[in-house]
Amino acid sequence: MKLRQGVENKQKLSSTLRNWLPILHASLGDLEQAITPMLEGNVVARVSSGFEDSFESKIPKKILQGNVKTSQSEHIEALTVQNKSLYDILDEQITGHLFPTPQSIAIAQKIIEQISHEGYYEGDAIEDAQSLDVSVEMFERVRGRFAYLEPAGIGAKDVKESFHFQLLQSTLPKEYFALASQMIDALENLSQFSAIEGYEEALRVIGRFANPPAMAYFEKESDIIPDIYIYDTPQGGIDVVLNDRYYPTIEIDESYGIEHAYITQKIKEAKSLVDALEMRKATLYKVGLMIVEYQYEFFTGGDMKPMTLKTLADEFGHNPSTISRAIANKFIASSRGVLPMKSFFTTALDEDISNAAVKDFIIGLVKAEDGKRPLSDMKLLSLVQKKFGITMVRRTIAKYRKQLGIAGSSERKKLYKIGAH
Repeated sequence: MKLRQGVENKQKLSSTLRNWLPILHASLGDLEQAITPMLEGNVVARVSSGFEDSFESKIPKKILQGNVKTSQSEHIEALTVQNKSLYDILDEQITGHLFPTPQSIAIAQKIIEQISHEGYYEGDAIEDAQSLDVSVEMFERVRGRFAYLEPAGIGAKDVKESFHFQLLQSTLPKEYFALASQMIDALENLSQFSAIEGYEEALRVIGRFANPPAMAYFEKESDIIPDIYIYDTPQGGIDVVLNDRYYPTIEIDESYGIEHAYITQKIKEAKSLVDALEMRKATLYKVGLMIVEYQYEFFTGGDMKPMTLKTLADEFGHNPSTISRAIANKFIASSRGVLPMKSFFTTALDEDISNAAVKDFIIGLVKAEDGKRPLSDMKLLSLVQKKFGITMVRRTIAKYRKQLGIAGSSERKKLYKIGAH
């Protein structure tokens, strides 16, 4: 009897595991679509949607109302996230030749904090400059460099300044720049320029400028349903909560009017799907707990630490590729914004060194370099290999440098000469 029961339990577990991986790999938004074909032809079960209530009604009030650690994350909608938000795009550009010093980076980050969802700078330049202990002239000079960032026009104070920013990135022939600039200053009365050569071409280019500058991000924005909520508790701890209210429900009619082996089998199949759903919940909850354990400082306002998929894979007893598929298209909602689970992990150069750590080291080297003798890629390579005890090639350093938006040593030397701060 015990042997038979053991065999049945093993078969049940095996069936559940077969269903578990495709259910685990599906995003929360696609979960119902993944399950429905598995119940096709099953007369005793049906799937009830988890999306019948409004999305906002299911967001915990602690996520909606507070505990936001940075003013920048106030701009990130708690209910939505793009593949990359406007603020992610801007943060990625605040390195390199436009912002080569810690001071210019700090000013740029302050500006980003004051950029509205439409893309305009809504801060007070005098107050913001004072808060950073820099002159208003320095602050405005750095803000002027936003004219060379994407999306074009970002960081301007109003429509006209945004158009001036966009003009610098436009394809308008240089000989018509002065005319276009005058037209932007007189947007209310453009007809006065109609007899001037180049008017039609300048008008055509200006007519294509984005207004507001971040309008493309309104169009791209789409609802993403987070799998995990992470927020602070009144006692000073951190809660990890599974967003199970969006899970589809499998309803099983165990009192079906016919007793037959076929019906019994269909009930078992439906129950194995229910078990697989519960395994998905348990797995992602454990992932959430591990992320909080390794990234505790991030959720309390600090920086994110390098964390490899191997760390998670070892804990679960699976290979990294399985874990990678499991966290794909999964999101965490927290007071720091709505983030993809994958953003907490980095690709490992070896067991202990992540490429994120190497990139951070390169940024530090460039920030501290002598402006008269900027570090070449070969010198950066030498310092990286000495620091981490790993073997790399120069083209990898060059690739990382370009990904970070850091200009080559010769270009940085020119920028230092002209006094970019």
